[in-house]
Amino acid sequence: MKHFSTIKPTTAGNGNASSDKSNRKPSFSKSAVARELGLSRQSLYYRPKLPDRDFELKARIEAVMQEHDGYGYRRIANALELNPKRIRRVMKLFGLKPKKAPRRPRYNYRNQETDDKIKRKNLLSEFHLSQPNQAWNSDFTYIRFQQRFVYLATILDAYTREIVAWLLRSRHDFSLITDCIKVALSKREKVPLIFHSDQGSEYCASNVQELLTKHQIQISMSKKASPWQNPKQESFYQKFKRELGSLENYPDLGELMEAIAIQIHYYNHKRIHSALKMPPAVFYQRCCNLTKQKLNPDQLSHDQQLNLQ
Repeated sequence: MKHFSTIKPTTAGNGNASSDKSNRKPSFSKSAVARELGLSRQSLYYRPKLPDRDFELKARIEAVMQEHDGYGYRRIANALELNPKRIRRVMKLFGLKPKKAPRRPRYNYRNQETDDKIKRKNLLSEFHLSQPNQAWNSDFTYIRFQQRFVYLATILDAYTREIVAWLLRSRHDFSLITDCIKVALSKREKVPLIFHSDQGSEYCASNVQELLTKHQIQISMSKKASPWQNPKQESFYQKFKRELGSLENYPDLGELMEAIAIQIHYYNHKRIHSALKMPPAVFYQRCCNLTKQKLNPDQLSHDQQLNLQ
């Protein structure tokens, strides 16, 4: 370790300096200090720029989180087009965290009689998705609102992750599912090849099965008590409830429905999906545009046309 014993201190003043020597502190020139430390004199004036850049980036991150309070560092990095590691470091430095959904209890409603009558395979486990509208995933969730439950059913395109249709009802019976399917069919020109859900009694109802069979849609179901076999719907509901916020903000059911409509529109059209690097509706439109540009129906064989339907 280097010491300053060899540096000759400089003192300011005139001939009276010796009279108050004890009251003076020795001072060293910057050139002498830099020379003794083996550094350039300019380095003594160096101020790191990283803290200033971190504060600047913090403001940009907070601006994104103000509009998308459920975004983690990966989506924020996509929105700002920056390195995710840098975003994560700055968020950790300033304690910036996305909104998290509270833990909710698990409910296990089983209807053994219905389960024994209808047994379906999970067709999606071996199916390769290559374009929109090949498979739809469906599920419904419980929402506790003003001392009671309401039920939200959704249908999601397994390839684009877009919510094709949704429905909110005060009861969860087969009509919740059939009506949601009809809404989805009215919004798409083609019917899907596969309709995937869990083995809930609502989906096993004969009315639902007959509606899907009528449109020549293959029925796919997860195994009993296996929510991980319908992961896209589970992931959607987890993020949806977190970003919807406290239900105490909505005084009546009409305002809750309006908030759900706004949130689903935000998910489809504005929220960046981590797997797609863009919102689902934007990805769906891009797929449609690519199909129109690259494929001319008049030049396709009969088998190719059937695959596109």
